[in-house]
Amino acid sequence: MGVFDELEARGMVAQITNEEKVKKLLNEDKITFYIGFDPTADSLHVGHFVQIMVMAHMQKAGHTPIALFGGGTGMIGDPSGKSDMRKMLTKEDIDHNIACFQKQMSRLIDFSEGKAIMANNKDWLLDLNYVEFLRKVGVHFSVNRMLAAECYKQRLEKGLSFFELNYMIMQSYDFLELNERHNCVLQMGGDDQWSNIIGGVELVRRTKAKEVYGITFTLLTTSEGKKMGKTEKGAVWLDPEKTSPFEFYQYWRNVDDADVIRCMKILTFLPLSKIAEYEAFTGSGLNQAKEVLAFEVTKLIHGEEEAMKAQEAARALFGGGKNSDNMPSTEISASDLTDGSIGILDLMLKASLIPSKGEGRRLVEQGGVSVDDQKVESITHALTAADFEKGFVIIKKGKKVFHKIILQK
Repeated sequence: MGVFDELEARGMVAQITNEEKVKKLLNEDKITFYIGFDPTADSLHVGHFVQIMVMAHMQKAGHTPIALFGGGTGMIGDPSGKSDMRKMLTKEDIDHNIACFQKQMSRLIDFSEGKAIMANNKDWLLDLNYVEFLRKVGVHFSVNRMLAAECYKQRLEKGLSFFELNYMIMQSYDFLELNERHNCVLQMGGDDQWSNIIGGVELVRRTKAKEVYGITFTLLTTSEGKKMGKTEKGAVWLDPEKTSPFEFYQYWRNVDDADVIRCMKILTFLPLSKIAEYEAFTGSGLNQAKEVLAFEVTKLIHGEEEAMKAQEAARALFGGGKNSDNMPSTEISASDLTDGSIGILDLMLKASLIPSKGEGRRLVEQGGVSVDDQKVESITHALTAADFEKGFVIIKKGKKVFHKIILQK
């Protein structure tokens, strides 16, 4: 099976500029392609995971990936799907974020000599002569067509700045530069990037009379169409300091039944024949498929050892055991206790288990909080040093969230 057929069979392909030609290129030739990553945070998140998996599939098939980091475009920020303008980042912030991205991406992509390319669009965007750029590139863009693009629709409702309007032109220029520098003939990206990708394909065609191509892949959504990768604490990050391996594992272990097989196809390298076996599972049997999904995804991002630890901790907890060694934890000290105690709502806030005391009050009143298997009956419940006799307590929120609170001596 060629790589295009593989990606399609896994349900990853969304839109293509020239399906027949692209399929032939990917299945029969060896090409250079690129995927862009704007460094808007100091870690990649689950939304980027699909893009990295596509890149890995392509590299395994012998194609050369370019990971393009937006040291230039990141100074504007992609307006796609945003109702408000993104926060402006400093050059220092952007450089730091790119370094974090490169380290995380290297777990799945081989960047050794000749295998893949890391590029940064600041190399050609930050020193552009504005008038020359308008004459060379701006002349090929219709503002009417740009404003009709899906990526600008939400921003138009609140007011789209000229600053942001430039984003599509700059991203399109990236494709032209990468084509000239590395003979890159294909841009890939999430389906929300279709308008930007088309802009680049058209720019290369108009300026070089050369055909290049674009593919978008499906966004990571639930069966109900909602974006995956969000929890009550925020995004599910690939950085273990921001989302621990245990929490990462638990996220995938707890996906809805309807999403298990799709996630397996998109986010693991398990053979499709093996996934088909799990597809036949129903009822409680799906829990085994969820365990496999959680283990495989955690192994890819955090390594097999961390995946094993997370799996063992989850099995111990949900199997009635008390192994808390690899559980997410928060340390407190005696200074956190006021008059020898700390209220349950203050403790949960400190552990980032709740976003506000109002949310904590609701959880307690609904019977959704327990400490060491004892249900918390009142929002005034407080813990003293005596409750930490063994050095820690375990707070359980709902049915699936466990957190260890350690009292430092």
